[in-house]
Amino acid sequence: MPDIVVMFFLLGLVAGLLKSDLTIPRAAYDTLSLLLMLTIGLKGGMALHGNVSLSVVLELLAVAALGGLIPLLLMPVLQRVVRLPAADSASLAAHYGSVSAGTFAVALAFAEALDLSIGPEVTLYLVMMELPAILAAIILHRLHSGDHAGGSLRGLWRETLTNRGVILLVGGVIIGLLYGPMEGATVTDLFTGAFKGVLALFLLEMGLTAAETLRPFPWRHWRLVVFALTAPFVLAGLGLLTGLLLGLPAGSLLILTALAASASYIAAPAAIRAAIPDADIGLAMLASLGLTFPLNVILGIPLYHRVMQALGVG
Repeated sequence: MPDIVVMFFLLGLVAGLLKSDLTIPRAAYDTLSLLLMLTIGLKGGMALHGNVSLSVVLELLAVAALGGLIPLLLMPVLQRVVRLPAADSASLAAHYGSVSAGTFAVALAFAEALDLSIGPEVTLYLVMMELPAILAAIILHRLHSGDHAGGSLRGLWRETLTNRGVILLVGGVIIGLLYGPMEGATVTDLFTGAFKGVLALFLLEMGLTAAETLRPFPWRHWRLVVFALTAPFVLAGLGLLTGLLLGLPAGSLLILTALAASASYIAAPAAIRAAIPDADIGLAMLASLGLTFPLNVILGIPLYHRVMQALGVG
């Protein structure tokens, strides 16, 4: 049986495909996403309490390099194989180099349920992969289009770093790091204790949204559909290899693998809309949220764990 939180995603997906009148109010969804980001940050910060070292810094730099590498690898594939124009290729490369917080949360819950060893720095993987991927894809687009001006990149740095998800993740990490699991327990226990409940409701909404992107099924974009259903496994292999080279513990390795296989549907769309206005964000949402996210949540994460077990890890 899959983890119970995955069943909430399936419930939302089925309800959406059946055109049910089930909806999650926008204000409730915003609250759930904020709680999820803050809780992930707090959990990571409390785990980091007293565990910061040079090796952790080097590990995070390697993870950031992975985030920047993925768009470089995907851009030519999207242009020549999927046959997308440059703007859409750069957009998809940014979305797939960037990461999915929802996938991270499911992978974290999966690893915790199996009692896998998780490094205290895994929450920072989200932030470390996000920005390099978006910047790399935008630079690729500008090189391709002949626009070498870099003025607006400063604004992009600011916009990305002040994104509410990044603020809550980093802020939660700092608060958890400063107070730890004991001193901050009167507040943090409320968030961490409700983590799986909040995640379940968040995934219910994600299921409804994914169904919306798939109705009607986009047969005319069959090349993109094939890409969105195959790229995660290739990227997961890249994440797994990186994690093995870094010597990560089993839980961290699974989370990095799942993140490498994931695609952003929150931070990247906002950044790409501003930086590449001629890109079709709908195509990116179809691929990342409609196809890749369900694939990872339902099949990918358990499969990545089995591959790890076959390799003698986890």
